[in-house]
Amino acid sequence: MRTPLKTPEALIDAGLVAPERKPGLDLVAASYAIAVTPHLANLIDPDAADDPIGLQFLPDVRELDILPGESADPIGDAAHSPVEGIVHRYPDRVLLKVTHACAVYCRFCFRREMVGPGKAPGLAGHGLEAALAYIAARPEIWEVILTGGDPLVLSARRLRQISERLRDIPHVKVLRLHTRLPVAAPERITPAVISALKASKKAVYVAVHANHARELTPQARAAAARLHLAGVNLVSQSVLLKGVNDDV
Repeated sequence: MRTPLKTPEALIDAGLVAPERKPGLDLVAASYAIAVTPHLANLIDPDAADDPIGLQFLPDVRELDILPGESADPIGDAAHSPVEGIVHRYPDRVLLKVTHACAVYCRFCFRREMVGPGKAPGLAGHGLEAALAYIAARPEIWEVILTGGDPLVLSARRLRQISERLRDIPHVKVLRLHTRLPVAAPERITPAVISALKASKKAVYVAVHANHARELTPQARAAAARLHLAGVNLVSQSVLLKGVNDDV
């Protein structure tokens, strides 16, 4: 498996950005994580400044423009986080933020201040125990949404551990995951990963984040098919993005 492109130098060496952009991109990299998987890198047209895949994943110095009134936590996760790793915004469901890492970092991410290397650590040990205890103590919670970060960057072993712990909470009926992996690194949707999700014995929903038709490659479709054939329910989530998908 080839290594993701995680630095301005790597993007330049791959021919995805011009060398003269390096000083600005070094500044971006100092604040926000960069990663472009080989699968997505192959979809980017380096000669098109308005390439819809490149616009989503290649860093841009304009990311450093912070306007008055902008917030580092624009959707207010912190205000609804009673314990580490939990966001409880609605009475009957919670976010369980199991990791702050992603396989690929979207340049428009509303959690960009908290994801990536050197940011918040993953949820484990006492933190995970406290989060699971919070869920277990509240019978009104019937849906747990694994997010982060991208929960499918976890190993199959870690996913199975979390799934099995949720299996033991009877009032949780639905396990939902939000992920880029099927379109960003479809080879990572393995039988072991799928088995780990199914170990929850809950209704499992995977929300695949895709914003442009070119992301739905044959490999991505095959990854989705593997999930579907295993009985995983598939839904999608797209972000309306200028120059990417706002022309239809």
